[in-house]
Amino acid sequence: MTKKVLPQARIFFGFFMLLAMLAAEAETLREAPSWPGVVDGAHRSAENRARDVYRHPVETLMFFGVQPCDTVVELWPGAGGWYTEILAPMLRDCGKLYTAHFAQDSDVGYYQKSRRTFELKLAANPGVYDKLSVTTLQAPKYLAIAPAGSVDKVLTFRNVHNWLKAGVSEQVFAAAFTALKPGGIFGVVEHRADPDASIAEMVKSGYVSEQLVIAQAEAAGFLLLESSEVNANPKDGHDHPEGVWTLPPSLRLGEKQQAKYLAIGESDRMTLKFGKPVHE
Repeated sequence: MTKKVLPQARIFFGFFMLLAMLAAEAETLREAPSWPGVVDGAHRSAENRARDVYRHPVETLMFFGVQPCDTVVELWPGAGGWYTEILAPMLRDCGKLYTAHFAQDSDVGYYQKSRRTFELKLAANPGVYDKLSVTTLQAPKYLAIAPAGSVDKVLTFRNVHNWLKAGVSEQVFAAAFTALKPGGIFGVVEHRADPDASIAEMVKSGYVSEQLVIAQAEAAGFLLLESSEVNANPKDGHDHPEGVWTLPPSLRLGEKQQAKYLAIGESDRMTLKFGKPVHE
């Protein structure tokens, strides 16, 4: 007689399999990778390296478990590709990096300019970026960020507030889920709002609550595995005249109270690691 496996059992099986995979992966990450020529590489500008003190790239990527032979998607890397500068050389020899950028045919001029600037940056340094693949993420039209079920890690850095404003964050999270392999990791770094902030306040300020990010990720099928305070900033009170853009690097108020905002530094950020369950 064949034993029937209930859906709940499959879910628990997948959850424990995922935990086992993460435990094995964590064992390989006890020592920080040196990543020679990556974080301190000549391809990174002094201005971008100066942001490391706020963005903690080595610690953040270690927390997400990124390995040199992984297949990784970076969502919306922006015109400058701050994290692309680190991920591309790290993954170049053994892994694969997709950067899911704005649509070339977008009707938003800023998006078109940002993608052109990014692509010019890649073309100017083929020794670093020649193996990178640029895909498109602009919901609802473009959601195929990588071949389905092919990716080890999908990462996003300070983008959720933009998707929330556009009303597409749930679609983007679903696209990340589709691209990932079972057992894959969805890593989120985002400006952190106070827990009682409303959606309207989040859209206006650029800060998003952890509860909302977790709820939307879970709705897409992810499991919250772990959170980190590596990108926390207790000096940031989350309440500024021009929202998160009051702080560096934007400094939207210009010279007005600039010393005050430079002393605060970049925003207080959540760092969340989600997993795609492994099913039987």
